[in-house]
Amino acid sequence: MNSGAQNLREPEFSVLSGRRAFLRANFRSAVGFGILVKGRSRLWANSFFETGHPEILKSWEIGLSVLKPSSAELEKGLRIHREALVFDAYGFAPRAALDGDSMRHALEAGLSEAEIADLREEMSMTRWATNPREAREFDEAMRVSGVTCIFQNAGEEGSDPLRLLKRLARFTHATDIAGARCSKLTSADRVVLAKREDRRGLMFTTNGVPLKQRWESKRDEVRDIRLFGELGVRMMHLTYNRRNPIGDGAGEPGNGGLSEFGRFVVEEMNRLGLVVDVAHSGWRTSLEAARASSRPIVASHTSIGGVYTHFRGKPDEVIRAICDTDGYIGICCIPRFLGGNGDIADFASHIAYGVKTFGASRIAIGTDVAHSSQHTKEESSKVPKRPVASVNTDRWEHLWPEDKFIPRPHAERSLAWTNWPLFTVAMVQKGMRESDIHAVLGGNVLRVLRANPFTLSS
Repeated sequence: MNSGAQNLREPEFSVLSGRRAFLRANFRSAVGFGILVKGRSRLWANSFFETGHPEILKSWEIGLSVLKPSSAELEKGLRIHREALVFDAYGFAPRAALDGDSMRHALEAGLSEAEIADLREEMSMTRWATNPREAREFDEAMRVSGVTCIFQNAGEEGSDPLRLLKRLARFTHATDIAGARCSKLTSADRVVLAKREDRRGLMFTTNGVPLKQRWESKRDEVRDIRLFGELGVRMMHLTYNRRNPIGDGAGEPGNGGLSEFGRFVVEEMNRLGLVVDVAHSGWRTSLEAARASSRPIVASHTSIGGVYTHFRGKPDEVIRAICDTDGYIGICCIPRFLGGNGDIADFASHIAYGVKTFGASRIAIGTDVAHSSQHTKEESSKVPKRPVASVNTDRWEHLWPEDKFIPRPHAERSLAWTNWPLFTVAMVQKGMRESDIHAVLGGNVLRVLRANPFTLSS
């Protein structure tokens, strides 16, 4: 199964005829809509996932055209998804559209590139909590997805504490304002309670370990890890794609392993009860981190080398070491990491291979994608276009070896974040047991969190 060659299978696209009639009639709600796949008409009648959102419906259409589930598979998958606690092992809350007028005024006022970048990110990460239209968009995407909690990227790539703190501050601010709509969750028990009460939440993770970078002593360097835990962070990347003092990132050609200092960082995270994440770490660093850890570790958003080899995936040997800690790997929704067509069918193949090879208790789903507001294009059109040269596209942390994979045109849309219910339908099609599907959807993330309880005790 391990191949870099692309499978030229092309899904047979058709029309959600009932969807189009629904939109033309402008009904505010519907019992269901017809699905035409390979000429067979089926009725989906499930008010729990019902939506009139045109972009979400289009993604459903594409995903269903790839999967072509039977009526029984679709019905069973939607039922399981509705009942399950769904925990995105690594992802992004639905992104709000920017405020085009405010952004235009900022540009006219002469804000620097760094200030504009900060403002753009702040708007996308907080306007769902402050703007009524974006709040409705956010709530609809969360409801249709069926997700209870997202392990939210809340710390920009790197080890600079202030850099990590910016994104964490934004999501803390947003969840403070949103309250019960979408709250900050800090333990497995609170996630379970949110599911029981039909609430949504975010749990925070950072794309790096905060290091003081004064290099006076090992203990001094790691003191901010505890502080970030107190601020609600529950998981941290050891590295991003580049080498750092902890170990090699996935993009480094040398594939050096975990440093002596890196072992100390793993030990400190184990002591505090913060989940070690090696998703962006090199293969050897990931392997050695697993062997060094006394608690379960994860690769929260990756793919499986036994299905398709990619530098951001993990070879079976590395996955086995992670599994041996009682951890898991999260299968992501990035087409170029999946191989084949890079679509929802290939995504499901990674899950099925992982369950068969390593066990259902070792696989989760870490999408690494986000729903973007349908108002993005409208708001962006209000902002004057800037010269391409003014936008920094060569950021230090984005080390990326040559990657010639070209996904099929439908791939990304078939893996849209709001297609979570179809991920479950795909697992049903693979013949997975209900208990195993529940484990993949969220049970495994809860188990690892319980094995890494954050504590300030010495």
